[in-house]
Amino acid sequence: MKFIVQWKGLPTAENAVIERFMKTGGLSPEGVTMLGRWHAIGGLHGVAIVEADDSRGLSALALEWGDLLTMSIVPAMTDEDLGAALGARQAARK
Repeated sequence: MKFIVQWKGLPTAENAVIERFMKTGGLSPEGVTMLGRWHAIGGLHGVAIVEADDSRGLSALALEWGDLLTMSIVPAMTDEDLGAALGARQAARK
C-alpha cells in the first residue's frame, strides 16, 4: 500500500536534521520502499511517497525522525483506485 509522508521541522532543528540526513542518507527502514521524496527549498519540510505492507516500517520511520521533525503519514490512492471506489459507491446507490 502507498502512503504520503509529510514532515516539518523547526529552524532550531536544522543542524541536527542535516547531520542525521548526511550520516544516514535518509534511507528507509526495513519494510518501507521509497518511491519518491521532495524537499522544500529553504525550509525543513517536504513530502515523500512510500510503499509498505504493514505499519511496522512506517512506525520505525516516524520514530527515527520524530525527535527532530513532526510527521504525518496517511494512506494514498491512485486515480484508478479512487475511480473504482467511486464507481462502486455510485453503483450501490442505484
